[in-house]
Amino acid sequence: MASAAAWEGPTAAELKAAGAEAIPGGVRVKGWVIQSHKGPILNAASLQRFEDELQTTHLPEMVFGESFLSLEHTQTGIKFYFNALDALKAWKKEALPPVEVPAAAKWKFRSKPSDQVILDYDYTFTTLYCGSDAVVLNSGTTQASLDGCSTLCWEDTDDRIDLVALSAKEPILFYDEVILYEDELADNGISFLTVRVRVMPTGWFLLLRFWPADVTA
Repeated sequence: MASAAAWEGPTAAELKAAGAEAIPGGVRVKGWVIQSHKGPILNAASLQRFEDELQTTHLPEMVFGESFLSLEHTQTGIKFYFNALDALKAWKKEALPPVEVPAAAKWKFRSKPSDQVILDYDYTFTTLYCGSDAVVLNSGTTQASLDGCSTLCWEDTDDRIDLVALSAKEPILFYDEVILYEDELADNGISFLTVRVRVMPTGWFLLLRFWPADVTA
């Protein structure tokens, strides 16, 4: 897969041959509008809004609350999108127990009770978030999923990723990787949630990845 550093964007000839059009932050191709946006780390006021909505005082150190990736099929109005708030809602709903690390024992057994650190939440911010969906109605309004419940009917499938198709040499019409949130886990590792997309003339490939690293070191 191409990296963000290696991708320099499609040529006008490649876009024309694919019947595609470059748009701000993305591309329009074969009935799909695919866009991404990278915003700054949330400021104090925005963090407070996230805490109020999530009903928690625990958030990752770096939340890119304005960043997103969206893919909309214009004919059906079906839209898939990825953002930090919905991902953290899934983390909160999962309510996993905290991961034990060697430093945790020291925090729990400090001589002064006021110096003890009690971890009663999943500070790795592990999430089962698979993305959000919505249906854009003809009126232009959006019927989005509520409380993690999809507005679409999803079915299990035995289909697998076509690795041959992915390895084919095609022009990349659009590529981006968006970080949704990141935390250094109090110097015990790092965890982050990213979503990346690669758009080719014959299709698009999307990868949403939660990456916890060295949390037991």
